[in-house]
Amino acid sequence: MSELFDAVDALVASRSPLPPPAERKRLRQAHGLTLDEVATALKVRRATVSGWEAGRTEPRPPERDAYARLLKRLAALYPADNDTTPPAQDTEPVPQAGAAAKTDADAGNTARHPRPSSTSRRPGVKSAAPRQTTTAAAPDPRFANGPLAVIDADTDRQVTAYCVGGLVLDVPAKSLPALVEWTLSEAQLGAERLHGSGKDGDPLLVLTDAALERYGLPVTLSESERLAGRLPDGHKVLKQLDRAGWMLTKRGLGPWARIYRPAQGRERQCVQLCVPSWSALDTRTWGDAAKRAPAELARLLGTYATRVMTPRGSTAVTGLELMTALNPPTRASRPDEDGRRYKEHRPGSLGERAVDCAPCEAPDGHPLLSDLPRFHQRGPAEMLFEEAYDWARELTDAECMMRFVVGIDVNLAFGAAANGAVVGLAQPPVHVTGPQFDPTLPGAWLVDLSHVDLSRVLVGKEWRQLEGNLLPSPFTPTGERPEGPAWYATPTVAYAVELGYDIAPIEAWVRQEKGKFLDGWYKRLRNAYVDTMGDLGVGEKLPPAEFLRAMDGHKQRDPEMAIVLDAIKATVKGGIGKLRERARGGGWKPGQAWPALSRPTWRPDIRAAVISRARVNMHRKMLNLAAATGRYPVAVLSDCAVYAADGPSPLDVLPYDADGKTVPGSFRLGVSPGMVKHEGTRTTLWAEEVREKYGRALNLARYVKTGEVTAKDDGE
Repeated sequence: MSELFDAVDALVASRSPLPPPAERKRLRQAHGLTLDEVATALKVRRATVSGWEAGRTEPRPPERDAYARLLKRLAALYPADNDTTPPAQDTEPVPQAGAAAKTDADAGNTARHPRPSSTSRRPGVKSAAPRQTTTAAAPDPRFANGPLAVIDADTDRQVTAYCVGGLVLDVPAKSLPALVEWTLSEAQLGAERLHGSGKDGDPLLVLTDAALERYGLPVTLSESERLAGRLPDGHKVLKQLDRAGWMLTKRGLGPWARIYRPAQGRERQCVQLCVPSWSALDTRTWGDAAKRAPAELARLLGTYATRVMTPRGSTAVTGLELMTALNPPTRASRPDEDGRRYKEHRPGSLGERAVDCAPCEAPDGHPLLSDLPRFHQRGPAEMLFEEAYDWARELTDAECMMRFVVGIDVNLAFGAAANGAVVGLAQPPVHVTGPQFDPTLPGAWLVDLSHVDLSRVLVGKEWRQLEGNLLPSPFTPTGERPEGPAWYATPTVAYAVELGYDIAPIEAWVRQEKGKFLDGWYKRLRNAYVDTMGDLGVGEKLPPAEFLRAMDGHKQRDPEMAIVLDAIKATVKGGIGKLRERARGGGWKPGQAWPALSRPTWRPDIRAAVISRARVNMHRKMLNLAAATGRYPVAVLSDCAVYAADGPSPLDVLPYDADGKTVPGSFRLGVSPGMVKHEGTRTTLWAEEVREKYGRALNLARYVKTGEVTAKDDGE
C-alpha cells in the first residue's frame, strides 16, 4: 500500500502548480536568494534554475514539488501586490537563445553601478561592497551583459562565458569563428560610446587556457611566435576565420587581436581577443591577474572596463585610445540641402591626420633629423628634453642628526599635470625668431635660464631668500642648473617668469590652435582612481591622520581592486608616454619613419607639456614648503620626494595646524590626484649606509619604499 501512496504522491508532484517564470524570479529576489542558493537546496545546476525562471524549461519530479513548495512559501511572504524586491537586484537580463544565464546577475547594470552588485555573488567569488552612486540612464540593451567576458571550458568541453556582475552564460560555439558570431549576435556584449561623436566599444573576449585548447589554439606561443607576437599565417584557426569571412588587423592573431568584417553602414562587426597565457596581461601592470579564476578575472577586468574603458591592448595603448574615445577627431556635419550629413573635423580634437613635430621635439632617429651627421649627439640647444626628476644630494649636518628619511609620493602626478594643460591641437607648429614669450601659447622655446637663482625667488608676491643649493633646479631633470640656452616647453618657461625673472627667447616653435585636449581624459581617470581607492577603504576628504591610517594596508583589503588600481595608474603614465612612442622591432634604421608616426596621437609636444607641468608642480610644492618651514628635499624621483625628519610619519614633515590646514601651495595628504601619500620611511643610518656602499649619488627616493638596494640597481 505504501508503494501505491508513493506513486500517487509522485503523480501529484509531477503536476505541482507553479507561478509564471517572471514571478518565480521576483519571489526569489524578494527574499534575497541567489540562483546558487536555490540550486544547492534543490540539488540541481545553477543553469537549471535560471532556465526555470526564464521559461525555457520546466522542473520535473522530484525537484518540481520542492520548487513549488519554496515558491508557495515565498508568495505568502511577498504578495504580488506588495512587491518588496530590492530595485538593485531586479536587473538580471533575459539572454537570447543560445545564451543561457547560469547565475543571478546584474550584468546590464554596469552603467548605474561602477562595480558588480553585492547581490550577484557566487560561491568563492568576492564582490565589491555597494557604494552610493548617482542614478544614470538605463544601459543600452545591446550591451546588457557588459563590456567583456572571460571564456572558459570544462573537462566535458562545455564552454562558459563569465561576465561582469557574476553573470555566467553558456556558449554554444564549437569553433573560434562561431564564437565570434555568437558574441556579435547573441552575447549582448560591448560598451556604449564615451562621446556622442565616437564609436561604441567592441566586445572583449578573454580566453583561458582551457578555452584555447577547446578552440584549437596553443596554450603558449613558441619562441618564434612569441618574438613575432602572433601565430603564423598558415595556422588552422586562421584558415577557419578566413573561410568564414573574418579578417584580422595587421598585428594578426596575437596576445591582443581584433577579428572583424568590414562595417556595413553604421554597424560594426568587430570582436577583440585577449589571451593572458600569451602575456597579454603584463605582470608589471596586472600583477597575478592572468592566474586568477575566470570569475575573478571577469570582475577585475570588468571593473577596469567600466571605469576606464574596455582594454584594447596594454594599459599604455588603452590610455592612448581613451584620449581619442573621449575626444573624437570628427563629427557629423549639419544636413545639406538633400538632408545628408558628412564627416567633418571636430574642434578641440587632434584631427584625423598626423602632424609633423618641430625638429627640436623630434626624438633621435626621426626622419626630420635625417640630415644630421651620423652619431651626432644633440645638446640642450638642439633638443627639447622635458623629463621627470631624478635628483639627489648629500644630507646636511643638521639632517644627519635627524632619525629618519621620509618619502612622500604625489598621487597620479602626470594625470594631475594633464588637468588644465593647454596643448596644441590639429595644426603643425610655426617657427618664430626672437618671439615675445606668451605663457598661454603652447610650444617649445629656446631660451637661456641659467641666470635664475633659486636662493632668491618670488614666492607669491614676496621675494624670499632660500638655500638655493638644497633645491633641485626646476629646469632640468637632473636638477642641475642649466649652463646656457636650451629648449623648454611653455610651462617650464612660464615658471621662470613666476619665480620673478626676466626671460628673452631666442626662437620658438609655437601652436596657434590650442585647447585643453586632456581634460576629459584626466577627469575619467581621476574618477576611476578615486572610486577604486574608495573600494579599498580610502575615501576623499579624510583628515590627515585618518587618511594615513586608511592607507595602511589598503591593498590587502581587496587584492582584485588593488590590481585595478595599479592598472589605472599605469594607464595614466603609459598613455602619456605613448604620445612619443619610439621605433620598435627589427629592421628599422635611423631616419626611417616608424608606424607610430602615422597616428594623430603621436604628439611629443603634448607629452613634453605634461611632464613639464608635473616637474614644475613638484618644484613649486617643494619651494613653498621650504619657504614656510625651512625643510628641503634630499632626493626626488619623478613624483616622490624624500625629506629628513625627526619622526617616521609624513606628519613629521608636513606642518598641519589644529584645523587640518597646511602650507598653501605645498604638499597635502589625501587621495585626490596632486595630493600626496606616504611612500615609505627609513632611518638616516640606513640612508648613509646605502650611499656609502653604492655611491653618494644614489637616489634614496628609488628605494625608500622597500629599503632594498642591490648591486644591479647601482647607478640607475
